[in-house]
Amino acid sequence: MQSPVLAIVLPCYNEEAILAESISKLQAMLHQYIADNLVDHSSFLLFVDDGSRDDTWLILQSHISPNLKAIKLSANCGHQQALLAGMHYVTNKVDCMISMDADLQDDMHCTRQMLEHFANGSHIVYGVRDSRSADTGFKKNTALLFYKLMQRMGVNLIYNHADFRLLSNQVLLEFGKYREVNLFLRGIFPRMGFTHSLVHYDRQERTAGETKYPFRKMLQLAVNGITSFSSVPLKIISVVGFIVFAASIMASLWVLFVIVSGRNVPGWASITLPIYFLGGIQLLALGVIGSYVSRIYLETKQRPPYHIEKILLQH
Repeated sequence: MQSPVLAIVLPCYNEEAILAESISKLQAMLHQYIADNLVDHSSFLLFVDDGSRDDTWLILQSHISPNLKAIKLSANCGHQQALLAGMHYVTNKVDCMISMDADLQDDMHCTRQMLEHFANGSHIVYGVRDSRSADTGFKKNTALLFYKLMQRMGVNLIYNHADFRLLSNQVLLEFGKYREVNLFLRGIFPRMGFTHSLVHYDRQERTAGETKYPFRKMLQLAVNGITSFSSVPLKIISVVGFIVFAASIMASLWVLFVIVSGRNVPGWASITLPIYFLGGIQLLALGVIGSYVSRIYLETKQRPPYHIEKILLQH
């Protein structure tokens, strides 16, 4: 049986501190896989420079080889869009691809297990974190809250899975049918079905550089995931609206009873507090609806999610 052609797609943004070391380790691993006939000799690494402002692109240029290619996006588009660019590029050029971060916090040695699962018929292999010891307590707890919240919202996610996964070319071709601007890849692939399996690993400490996913971006990703795959927040607004309406009817009946019985006491609380309460509910509802509307607005524009400035490869 012929060995599969593999592409390892690695989005990178301002990774000059760790990139050379990552390239060296990944090239050594890929060459070993080729020597073991685990993958075809035409397999390659594909780095996608997401508009870096440091020397990331210069480092990639200096390492170009037959087994290392690089794409430079013209501007910073975000991790998901950079990964999307790499996925589009490798479609129909490979038998399978593995996506992972350039900082190598995802255990690259698990890729061997992923390839074994692929050889046994899995079209998607998810890398699942067994341990988050490399994360801060805050990040660990917020991630746990995120997965539980998404499950409550009815979104099918692989628990403790980020973007470390193997995809067959068949999955890539089917994924090409998706035209979403608001990308949430962690939610798309589980809903696609296909034969899949899991590979468990311990997330490693970052040896250099800084994380590219601060709290602000994590929150943005969470909101994007919820609004892209669940209408539950809109349903919650309807339920809250009904509850407030029912409470208002009951309060009106109580006020009428107090007036009829002659026990009413003048005061501002009975007027002011309901106004603040209802005003807060209305603003919250408008905010949630506005979040959905803004995403509809972006989807209808159908703007390209990224622009490629350069592609470097050596035949």
